[in-house]
Amino acid sequence: MLKRTVLFLQFLLLVVLLPVAGVHGASPAVKQPQVDTPKRVLFVGNSYLYYGDSLHNHVSRLVTAGDASVKLQYKSATIGGAPLWHHNIEHLTTPGNIGIKEPFELVILQGNSTTTSSEAAIKRFHDDVKRFSEVIAKRGGKTALYMTHAHVKPSKFASPDMIRKVESLYVEAGNAVGALVIPVGLAFEEAYRQRPDIKLHKDFDGSHPDLIGTYLAACTVYASVYGKSPVGNTYDYYGRIDKETAAFLQKVADETVKKFYGR
Repeated sequence: MLKRTVLFLQFLLLVVLLPVAGVHGASPAVKQPQVDTPKRVLFVGNSYLYYGDSLHNHVSRLVTAGDASVKLQYKSATIGGAPLWHHNIEHLTTPGNIGIKEPFELVILQGNSTTTSSEAAIKRFHDDVKRFSEVIAKRGGKTALYMTHAHVKPSKFASPDMIRKVESLYVEAGNAVGALVIPVGLAFEEAYRQRPDIKLHKDFDGSHPDLIGTYLAACTVYASVYGKSPVGNTYDYYGRIDKETAAFLQKVADETVKKFYGR
């Protein structure tokens, strides 16, 4: 009798664990672009966005390389080392305040890369995402979250499970407000998995993206926000990124986005 009871309890435990076995984190609730070909886009974040000639420049060039008829109005508001609460989202999203007369159709939010190291910072991030998304919605726009990449050595924050914590943070926060989550951090992880010798981070800090890291991030944003594959896109930063590397990063971004959203 005791043996049967033990076997039954083991079976129940297996049933409970099966749904989450082999899954990195929660599934994103929003799996498709929220705006059809967004033209007025605001990027809000810190140095992760402005390194490498600024992420918004690369994304806009990918868009116009794919369709030259699209006329974009992009803005990027960045503060070095800033968490979201350093930004005045009311001011930034008020039409006309930063040079765009009509409301932004999409606002992409990027938080501090070390948010997951503190419970207080995690709570503040969730609160800020909720507050910011309410302001953005009030203006008639949609919110997207830019999932940051994990640190690598020599950063003191580098750890094997950092990307899992970041993934959970962004997916949970995005699902709570109905925001699209852009899996940049997962694209970095996949690129390193396929080519461990590739250098996506600045070697002096293991935190900030190198130029090709910024390019990979831009391809991931493009694929997520516009629902188009970056594979074959002719934009290569005017020849500064060699064709083989550009093709590899485009493929990784495409694969990551499709897997993340289940597209």
